[in-house]
Amino acid sequence: MAEEYYYNLVTGEVEKGRAASAHNRMGPYSSPEAARHAMEKAQARNESWEEDDEAWDFWEERADDE
Repeated sequence: MAEEYYYNLVTGEVEKGRAASAHNRMGPYSSPEAARHAMEKAQARNESWEEDDEAWDFWEERADDE
């Protein structure tokens, strides 16, 4: 079985295996390096989704105006 790494949301540390509660971790990741960048990746995804939501809202509002 491949090793799994998690980003601990409470401590900000990378952990090997499921050391923390599922509520306090992100992952699994295939490497410690990938887990280390978990928050950066999540932030980038959130920003992208917010942009998509704004674009969707814009077109939805235009449809309502017609």
